[in-house]
Amino acid sequence: MSDNNVVNIGDIPVGGDNPLAFILGPCQLENRDHAMFMAEKITKLCAPSSSNFIFKSSFDKANRSSIASARGVGIEEGLRILEEIKLTFNCPVITDIHTVSQCVTASEVVDVLQIPAFLSRQTDLLIAAGETGKPINVKKGQFLAPWEMTNVAEKIASTGNKKILLCERGTSFGYNTLVNDFRGLEIMAETGYPVVFDATHSVQQPGGRGNSSGGERKFVAALARAACAVGVAAVFIETHQEPDNAPCDGPNMIDVANLQKLIEKLRVIDELSKAI
Repeated sequence: MSDNNVVNIGDIPVGGDNPLAFILGPCQLENRDHAMFMAEKITKLCAPSSSNFIFKSSFDKANRSSIASARGVGIEEGLRILEEIKLTFNCPVITDIHTVSQCVTASEVVDVLQIPAFLSRQTDLLIAAGETGKPINVKKGQFLAPWEMTNVAEKIASTGNKKILLCERGTSFGYNTLVNDFRGLEIMAETGYPVVFDATHSVQQPGGRGNSSGGERKFVAALARAACAVGVAAVFIETHQEPDNAPCDGPNMIDVANLQKLIEKLRVIDELSKAI
């Protein structure tokens, strides 16, 4: 991989020859107790391999399939929860933003602002996020070619903020299906910005259940291993203690009980890839 920029997120250097970083957490902030439970689980399972992680969860899932779908706890409560996690577990935190007005408010708490894939071409949102000075993780739209992420990055960089991560999460392939072209990781790395691979949304089936999204979590580990073999800066994995009962993206989240083993395997592949 040819990315050469290093983006510091808290005490975690992401990119270059630095060890693989992880973005981990449940899709949605369900409530304080659940978020704290998950953050504690993730902290403990990352410790044996000394793996660096950024805790991820969304205060609002604005791009849900159905009007009846659960969206989260909202920005005020969500940021309170994320701030408590950050202070309690001494880890950086990341969350989605959907509107210009949310950028400054969220940036006062979180370490990374995340641009959802469906909003990856929204110029005003990208510029407002960039103007906060915070690191920005941009999900590549399912409808975009990897080389189009150059234009996305340039919008953010126009603010003077070059703390940019480009995240692959699959490309639309017919109805309700995503596919990964691993050439895209190399192509996005040519921008010089660190590349993140979203292993769980890559197996999502958007709208595949009619009023909710489906997914094939059995392929998460294989795709994550492949991305690490190519050489990425970070891997994004959503996880839950009961994914089949989660209010959001359960079919593509992996059980937290299986996460430690996967992380340790990915670290080995990452070390080999970066040593070549």
